[in-house]
Amino acid sequence: MSDSAFATQSRGSSEMATMNITPLVDVMLVLLVIFMIAAPVVTRSLPLDLGRGNGRSEPPPRVQLQVQADGNFLLDGVQLGAASLDAALRSVAQRSPDSVVQIDASGDADYQGFTTALASARRNGLGHIALRP
Repeated sequence: MSDSAFATQSRGSSEMATMNITPLVDVMLVLLVIFMIAAPVVTRSLPLDLGRGNGRSEPPPRVQLQVQADGNFLLDGVQLGAASLDAALRSVAQRSPDSVVQIDASGDADYQGFTTALASARRNGLGHIALRP
């Protein structure tokens, strides 16, 4: 049994069979060059109008609107019912139409009170609304 079909190495040779990776490296370098050339061509730009600043350095006035659990509202610390909320927000919008209304709902307030406050602010022309977590 000197000649075996499964012999990996000849008895007199100390050489091992190795895989030639030179063609693999060549192909990878060619692919790298292709992607480096193609990447800037594929990028798309998004048209974006940044607008112009109005030169105003002060932020717009903030109005704090709190929704309470009992269904009432606090507008800058003044207690209001659902019926008088529209009139109060209308006067805020007439004084300063770019006011930011910051709506703060207490943890146990119902969802209806929050949506009432949001709808009333939008209905009276106050479009800048901030929600406080």
